[in-house]
Amino acid sequence: MMEKKERIVAIVLAAGSGKRMGSDTKKQYMLIGGRPVVYYSLKCFQESFVDEIVLVVGAGEVEYCQREIVERYGFDKVSHIVEGGRERYHSVAIGLQSIENCKFVFIHDGARPMLTQKMLKRLLDCVKAENACVAGMPVKDTIKITDKEGYIATTPDRRLVWLVQTPQVFEYSLIKAAYDKLINKEKEFVQQGISVTDDAMVLETLTGHRVKLVEGSYENIKITTPEDIGIAELFLNK
Repeated sequence: MMEKKERIVAIVLAAGSGKRMGSDTKKQYMLIGGRPVVYYSLKCFQESFVDEIVLVVGAGEVEYCQREIVERYGFDKVSHIVEGGRERYHSVAIGLQSIENCKFVFIHDGARPMLTQKMLKRLLDCVKAENACVAGMPVKDTIKITDKEGYIATTPDRRLVWLVQTPQVFEYSLIKAAYDKLINKEKEFVQQGISVTDDAMVLETLTGHRVKLVEGSYENIKITTPEDIGIAELFLNK
């Protein structure tokens, strides 16, 4: 009897407002090489071992993304297009709720177009062993931690400091349980001034589970400001 394949799902987040771009067009829909930024990560997942893609978009953008991105480029692995929430963690929680019968889930920011198959494979190998892993790269520069007045407080050992990226990959049941706890405790977190900035932090904070860092790429940049578009185009042309 053949061994049943463990299903793998990718959540691609494209619900951000992109305020720092200074443009009426949201960053995930800006063009790089003649195609929207979000196209590139969807294409990488489409051509990978991933079984299903959940695309999380902004309010009122479901039909547009279905027509202009999913259907236009033939991304038939996209099974759900759902509207995200107010904060990033709301959007991830909504994406997780859209998934059924899944072993591992890749959570990726659609504003990071330089995803590669090699990166996905490294993350898959790691999550099978560790249940939770995150793409990232060691920092190249010296990092300073400041006090509230802007004076240097400490200088961490550069060998231990990483830039965290996406995808962030987890055993589905593990990250789903952590996000369920987060949503239930959301008011408490807000009152305490705790800011949840990535999925690894949700898992660490709510469950105490350790998260392994895996080499991503220095080219795996997030499109945040106008100059990032030009940098991404240089990488694509290379």
